[in-house]
Amino acid sequence: MTWSEMQPLLTQGTYDTFYMVLWASVITVIGGLPLGVLLVLTDKGGLLQSRPVNKVVGQIVNIGRSMPFIILLIWMIPVTTWVIGVLTPTPTYIGPTAMIVPLSVGAIPFFARLVETSVREVDHGLVEAAQAMGAGIPTIVWKVLLPQALPSLVSGLTTTVIALIGYSALAGAVGGGGLGTLAVTYGYQRFEGDFMLATVVVLVAMVTAIQLIGDGAVRLLARRGRAA
Repeated sequence: MTWSEMQPLLTQGTYDTFYMVLWASVITVIGGLPLGVLLVLTDKGGLLQSRPVNKVVGQIVNIGRSMPFIILLIWMIPVTTWVIGVLTPTPTYIGPTAMIVPLSVGAIPFFARLVETSVREVDHGLVEAAQAMGAGIPTIVWKVLLPQALPSLVSGLTTTVIALIGYSALAGAVGGGGLGTLAVTYGYQRFEGDFMLATVVVLVAMVTAIQLIGDGAVRLLARRGRAA
């Protein structure tokens, strides 16, 4: 296959991968951030200490993290079909939009644990000082815990987005669209070695760019934190 034939396919595949990963990342932050904070708040000595809640939430997160993505992908086919049927006129479990559902479900527990680790690193003395000044739990979370943990949270998000790119490529094996589907269709089934190589190069470039952006953001936030 010539470059002129590969280019439009790679362009569309890159767009589809970016589309899946972007929306899955947004949903992952919306779902994983509160879960991670809840794990810290309900743990022993936390502001909302509750052993039963902590155990239930922790177990759910552990189960989600331990399930291989390809198994989760297949297991969620009925759920994905239903969700897409609610959001669009055509219920389906294949294509970039449908893949956002299992991608998000697979990444939320992963990100939640990273959030938990980041928030635990915040100096407990700052929390005690905020409590002494009469701050409530919402204020402590939004004004102390999250701002102090922000560089670590951004680092965790960078790791999660990179993991989502890998998940999206794996989803191509079941018709998820994006670069993964192109690699399977042309690189594997049609033995187009050049196409497979081009797909790998694009994926590596995406991961490298995201890592550089994430690292730069972490350094900037860390410098601002030290200056404050």
